[in-house]
Amino acid sequence: MNSNASRPTPRANTGSVLRNFISDSGMAFIRLERRFDPFFRPAFDAFLRDPLARLTTAMINSRRSNEGLRIAEEKLMPDEDSFTDSIVKSFTRQMSDLWKPGGFERGGNTKTQGIVRGEFIVHDDIPEHMKRGIYAKHQIFPAWVRFSGPGPYITPDIDDVGFMSISIKLMGVPGPKLMDEEKHTLDMFAVSTPTFVTPDAKCNAALQIESVKNAQIFYFVNLRDPHFLDLIMQSLFIKTQSSPFEAPYFSCVPYLMGEGQAMQYSVWPTTTKRTPIPRLPMRPPDDYLRNAMVASLAEGDVELDIRLQMQTDPHLMPIENAGVLWPEKLSPRVSVATLRLPRQKFDSPAQMEFAKRLSFNPWHTVPEHRPLGNQSRARKRMYWELSQLRHNMNVVPHYEPTGDEVFE
Repeated sequence: MNSNASRPTPRANTGSVLRNFISDSGMAFIRLERRFDPFFRPAFDAFLRDPLARLTTAMINSRRSNEGLRIAEEKLMPDEDSFTDSIVKSFTRQMSDLWKPGGFERGGNTKTQGIVRGEFIVHDDIPEHMKRGIYAKHQIFPAWVRFSGPGPYITPDIDDVGFMSISIKLMGVPGPKLMDEEKHTLDMFAVSTPTFVTPDAKCNAALQIESVKNAQIFYFVNLRDPHFLDLIMQSLFIKTQSSPFEAPYFSCVPYLMGEGQAMQYSVWPTTTKRTPIPRLPMRPPDDYLRNAMVASLAEGDVELDIRLQMQTDPHLMPIENAGVLWPEKLSPRVSVATLRLPRQKFDSPAQMEFAKRLSFNPWHTVPEHRPLGNQSRARKRMYWELSQLRHNMNVVPHYEPTGDEVFE
């Protein structure tokens, strides 16, 4: 059963006819907007997006108090475990509603656009204070790189919310790891918006409750606890995507960069090329993003630039709030590695199925790059429990790849 085939988004199920209508109408508007977005988005991005992002960030910061934390310092959130419990409960229910045994998909970043072989090449001219962990010296790690859509649904690409993600699994990484289930890997995650959809685990729990009802809009827009500024920030960056290889990706949450330092990482295309989206404003093929990947890697290699941004201001570049955009004027992003995707064919059924065998977790890492903040602390258990659920429902054991995998 090809559970990763595109299908329509489920309708809202809030228990209210009016709320269902509002949610479904909002999604219909987004799907319509996606057909016309590429005709005006380049000009919007060039002239308005970044100034509006800075203004929105200033408004978010005006509502935050300075807690006097130090660089790389964490602060536990009250009832943090209960919010993680709620997130896991919501995802478990939603995954069980959406998928059948043998065809369980991930709860988030669900649609696999493709999983490809790569090389993570650490540069040899990194600033000295950044030579920590995997960046300590010039070296090359083999990698599996998964590109995916937003989730929790698997929809035709033009019908999603304009959000993509990348998951990078480095192999042959020496040293002790923060999770015992994989001995030689290091996982990296990034999404195509520079801030996370929710600022903290408490808000994430609230979002997932609405997501179970297929009515996420009511997390952002409501009278009791609105998150309108977060909606604006996300809306500035979600758009009709041309190819998974042609968008930047951001970690959104911080990681250690050795003792006493924190950073966020990002992944950037090295070309300004934009693949034409077929047939717009009519309906493109359901999997046009995967088709763009296939065409690019049939032509030649693809390279992506890995950049690090060091935390220099504990308040304006917070650890515990993933909804705040770290300003580049305080700390520019520095190129530290190249992710090279060699020319290849990757869309065979066997290789697509291989993506289901893999488990990604930000805590598959070395101590020098420990994930920081409440969202990351929640992800440790959340990702592990939901991975266990998916593998158990599919009767697929956990598998740690080596990079030597061969597909028919």
